[in-house]
Amino acid sequence: MFIHWAPASQRGWELSWPLVGGSSALPGGQSIGVEEYHSTAKTFNPVNFDARDIARRAKRAGMQYGVLITKHHDGYAMFHTRESDYGIEHSPYRKDIVRAYADAFRAEGLKVGFYFSLIDWHHADYPAFTDADKPYRFGKWRRSTPEQWDRFLKVMFGQLRELLSNYGKIDVLWFDGGWERSAEEWHSAELVKMIRELQPEILINDRIPGFGDYVTPEQAIPASAPKGPWETCLTINDSWGYNPSDRKLKSPRYLLHALCEVAGKGGNLLLNISPMGDGAIPPEQIDRLEVFADWMTRHQESIVGTTAGLEPWQFYGPSTRRGDRIYLHLLMRPYESVSVRGVNVRRVKAVSVLGSGAKLDFTSQISAVDLMFNKDPIGELIIKVPESALDPYATVIAIDF
Repeated sequence: MFIHWAPASQRGWELSWPLVGGSSALPGGQSIGVEEYHSTAKTFNPVNFDARDIARRAKRAGMQYGVLITKHHDGYAMFHTRESDYGIEHSPYRKDIVRAYADAFRAEGLKVGFYFSLIDWHHADYPAFTDADKPYRFGKWRRSTPEQWDRFLKVMFGQLRELLSNYGKIDVLWFDGGWERSAEEWHSAELVKMIRELQPEILINDRIPGFGDYVTPEQAIPASAPKGPWETCLTINDSWGYNPSDRKLKSPRYLLHALCEVAGKGGNLLLNISPMGDGAIPPEQIDRLEVFADWMTRHQESIVGTTAGLEPWQFYGPSTRRGDRIYLHLLMRPYESVSVRGVNVRRVKAVSVLGSGAKLDFTSQISAVDLMFNKDPIGELIIKVPESALDPYATVIAIDF
């Protein structure tokens, strides 16, 4: 679960990008004056924020970890920090949102992740972004003096030290915003060294220049799996923050199919929610989390802890593997059967519908030569799939070898 949230959510604005005039990557975003955008910090009072409820929903939906925005590009700290007075501690709400989140997710047995943007468009020494700097152009941002940059780095290092020292074991650090400076300017090597000294078992994503334990494609599922560990992050509409004007909602079926596709390529799905200004989750997002909760109750073993399954030519759809069990994810309704090619058909012990356990009939097709001369022939497994076996969102068939 990705959680994008900030004072701008009170106004239904995307996070950070409206203050720089919007972004082409966020078609539902806005363009807001810098002072007006930052003024939302004065009234931020999310009285309906319930970290325990969010953690329970994540757990029921089969999620294994969370990633909360601790500071986005706008510089607002959702945690108590001695490095800045621009944060939740100085709002009408005052309570530490990061602490509540970390405690709640850990209590549900979920891993704890922090998003942290290297960019800070509010801090004077970064320097702060102004209306005179618009439009935002890549590579054209104003730069600090060496003295300013040294002061800013002390603040950035200090905030990360607070996040990694004050909230228990942190499992994931999800950086963003690295594009505005080089690895040398960010002092990436020194920063990563400090992070690993404070949290030796932490995973760091690939958005701090020069480093990264895993890669993070955004808003799309790669056509082929990236090398090494990876995770795709995805929104429910086209926006990261709460944006009621963006009604391009992805259907529950689309999102579940995305989960199956990602798992079938050996990756993780980081699905975003965006609380409203008062801290409550929008109803349409709750609806989708409930669909996930229902489906994962019956199918979680085909997703969590699995690896990529068959090759694309073997089965027309995503598949995953756990030991000697293969899971076929049917994202389209079969006519009467599905086929799996290139498998040792004599090793098939059973085929069943995941969730119900209903046994399915199957036959095999083997070439005559293999049938006569090979002890363990490779062939095609043909599985009959009756209408009664179909799930309304995504049917999963388990093959035990």
